[in-house]
Amino acid sequence: MIFVTLEYILTHISFSIISIVITIHLITLLIHNITGLHASSEKGIIATFFSTTGLLITRWIYSGHFPLSNLYESLIFLSWSFSIIFLIPYFRNQKNDLSSITVPSVIFTQGFTMSSLSIEMRQSAILVPALKSQWLMMHVSMMLLSYAILLCGSLLSVALLVITFRKNIDSFRQIEYLNKKRSVFKNTSFPLFRNYYKYQLTQRLDYWTYRIINLGFIFLTIGILSGAVWANEAWGSYWNWDPKETWAFITWAIFAIYLHTRINKNFQGTNPALVASIGFLIIWICYFGINLLGIGLHSYGSFTLTSN
Repeated sequence: MIFVTLEYILTHISFSIISIVITIHLITLLIHNITGLHASSEKGIIATFFSTTGLLITRWIYSGHFPLSNLYESLIFLSWSFSIIFLIPYFRNQKNDLSSITVPSVIFTQGFTMSSLSIEMRQSAILVPALKSQWLMMHVSMMLLSYAILLCGSLLSVALLVITFRKNIDSFRQIEYLNKKRSVFKNTSFPLFRNYYKYQLTQRLDYWTYRIINLGFIFLTIGILSGAVWANEAWGSYWNWDPKETWAFITWAIFAIYLHTRINKNFQGTNPALVASIGFLIIWICYFGINLLGIGLHSYGSFTLTSN
């Protein structure tokens, strides 16, 4: 009983902190000259991480199994994974370029989990026979960590595409301006008008996108392989082309294509970024869409939304 009460307290603490962080972000969007708000937002994410960690540990203790048996628990773990990605550069005192992606991801995941899932979905239940395996922690944790990392990489690629697209529009406008003022800028070359800051930013985004997706792809591969071994133990076959398995393979293939095109020097930049941005949608279909439909061998993760 004490652990259930503790979980209840930690859940509300986590949601309260996230609500405050959302308010801070809205204020910073409207008013940019208030000092200290950004630091408060980062501290809020750190507090959310510790409360979520306590929530997962508490649920693990009183349920008797690693808390990854339903969608509610997996969303909490996904939010926790986003927090980990945020904290690594933060505690290493490095410039946290990922904070603009990880912080909203934590907010969105926590907010959706607490407000949209039914109360019944949040309850801890006895594991179904297929989940009573030592592979539960290995497979599901690897998959969720890979989702979190790959989603961050995909969002970085989207940012790269947006910046590149805007840069191309600015360049086009500069060419038009030069054509109109040809007599004045007759000997002026176009590279002089290149926005060096945007160029450096796109290069950094491309670099970090590649490194993050590379790491996420490793976790995804481990997760799929461990899932295949688990499937053989539970269902007698390594691969059944279940909808969840099929979309996991599609996700793996999309990011394999990204890594292949990114390695090729002739296709660096926007081309692999476009592939990675498509991967963002594919991940959500694999993780969320299949659960929403509630079909296949993984239907124990299905759910219904609530307006309460």
